[in-house]
Amino acid sequence: MSNKPLILITNDDGITAPGIKALVEAVKDLGEIVIVAPDSPQSGMGHAITITKPLRLDKTNLYDGIESYQCSGTPADCVKLAVDKVLHRKPDLLLSGINHGSNSSINVIYSGTMSAAVEATIEGIPSAGFSLCNYAYNADFSLAIIVAKLIAKNILSGGLPEGVLLNVNVPKIETANIKGIKICRQAQAKWEEEFDERSDPNGRKYYWLTGKFVNYDKGNDTDEWALANGFVSVVPVQFDLTAHHAMAHINNWNLNF
Repeated sequence: MSNKPLILITNDDGITAPGIKALVEAVKDLGEIVIVAPDSPQSGMGHAITITKPLRLDKTNLYDGIESYQCSGTPADCVKLAVDKVLHRKPDLLLSGINHGSNSSINVIYSGTMSAAVEATIEGIPSAGFSLCNYAYNADFSLAIIVAKLIAKNILSGGLPEGVLLNVNVPKIETANIKGIKICRQAQAKWEEEFDERSDPNGRKYYWLTGKFVNYDKGNDTDEWALANGFVSVVPVQFDLTAHHAMAHINNWNLNF
């Protein structure tokens, strides 16, 4: 049994994606690495888990000298299986990513990358999800590698508050031009969605989801502001969805039968 920190790595783009390879490169010197990742892309799966069909978990040789497995399920499935069936001890750190594309603002709700990190946090494992604001398959991950290593080292040395994980987004920018790292709040922004209606050769209608991302938040303390102004954004996230500020208001309702 190794005395090094045990680092579990996963993602939602699939085990062969360049982003997860970059994340492994970033932290391979910080501890013992184990990879459990989806065998195919799982973007936009959110916190979905597989309950209607069996899961497959196969060992791979994709990463020389690193124990790695591909899973037929979602990112959350990967974490659950890793904790229960793969790891010989509780990991010291879960890292998810590096995602191809932004997971800032409301995207955190839909993100498989972040849901894997949330699942690990539920299990009491310090966790962070990483995303690069570049959807290209051959994107340059050099800055994201530097950021991931820096964040991972700080989590390993200083820990995180209970129930809190980090959502880290790296702008599409040259490393020499990065202004720094900002601790931010999640911007109030959303997708204004439309469905493109089409017809198949048999005349049956089908739909493709389209739309545009709209930022309603003009604050300079948000993740969207940081990314637009040359900073890496770091948002502390929690899985407790209780709207604590609303409890006093609702307690004033007349709820007597």
